[in-house]
Amino acid sequence: MHPAAIPLGLYIHIPWCIKKCPYCDFNSHSAAGELPEQRYVDALLQDLQQDLQRFQETRSIGHIFIGGGTPSLFSPEALARLLTGVRRQLPWQEQVEITLEANPGTFESRRFAEYRAVGINRLSIGIQSFDDRHLRRLGRIHCASEAIRAVQIAHTAGFENINLDLMFGLPGASTGDSQDDIETAIALQPTHISLYQLTLEPNTYFHKYPPALPDDEQTYLEQRHCQHLLAEKGFRQYEISAYGLRQRQCRHNLNYWQFGDYLGIGAGAHGKITRSLPDNIIRTWKIRHPGHYLENTGNPRVGGSQTITRAELPLEFMMNSLRLHAGFSMDSYIARTGLGPSTLEPALSKCLQQGLLENRGRHYRCSTKGRDFLDQVLAEFVA
Repeated sequence: MHPAAIPLGLYIHIPWCIKKCPYCDFNSHSAAGELPEQRYVDALLQDLQQDLQRFQETRSIGHIFIGGGTPSLFSPEALARLLTGVRRQLPWQEQVEITLEANPGTFESRRFAEYRAVGINRLSIGIQSFDDRHLRRLGRIHCASEAIRAVQIAHTAGFENINLDLMFGLPGASTGDSQDDIETAIALQPTHISLYQLTLEPNTYFHKYPPALPDDEQTYLEQRHCQHLLAEKGFRQYEISAYGLRQRQCRHNLNYWQFGDYLGIGAGAHGKITRSLPDNIIRTWKIRHPGHYLENTGNPRVGGSQTITRAELPLEFMMNSLRLHAGFSMDSYIARTGLGPSTLEPALSKCLQQGLLENRGRHYRCSTKGRDFLDQVLAEFVA
């Protein structure tokens, strides 16, 4: 595959939150005072222009994901100017999916309708739980009733594509808590649910002061019960943590897992660009601190970049594609990496023999056992 045929997306990072959650390891910063909306939008558009010049990028984009932080802290006017500026620089395909991450504690009905009016057509709402006890333990600034109302407002505003983020394996959780959350979420009629296990990540408050979490067996059973409930209601698990109704998978995230390309703009944003196969696939990341990012007015805001070596490519591809329940085809591996089938050996054959992977012809995916031991599978592909 010529690099020009590899799909391209755009990730935009807005790093401010009202309050940093104790479990969060994303590049997010508590907002102090008025947000520098205009300056930051100017910086984002300059960042994009510099990336397009650097990579001589001419491909059109099929999806935009505005993440954070809490991007819904930005006004509809600022997001409208941002999207207009992006469109002037970068061609869009028809029916571009534009996702905005939002939290129930930060938006209102007036803003929802305006977000929809400026072209945002998918909301990803960070709810985490519908239980006020768990929300307090997680440091969330909204309550359960606000979360429910937020989803209702989204429907009223005309959003037909809504994701709800939920977590399981929470401190002090009983066996049925997550199932109650799933049932409440399904009743609110989203099109997509993301279900994450709470993990204690380095450089977070919870990592420094770890809460008591349920044991592994309880967490495993909790996840299985939730998966069963979701499946009963038509939410197909297509990735480790992602469940969508028919044709409602997140196109932007799906592109990550299929080893597509994406530009990343904003403080700490990551990108992946294929300039030639197999020796010029580049990962990029931008200056992380929003203050430093804004101050760097005259220069590219690149924090660093790394060319993925041929030896690293098999693992890089498999780390993404094996997250998908559908797995990958050998043809897609060849097209996205420029490498031949032999570069996956002997790891591929070993995993097939151990029952960790299964195949139909030239299509491969994790078995049920392989999904439960994905780290073991990926270890086989380390260079």
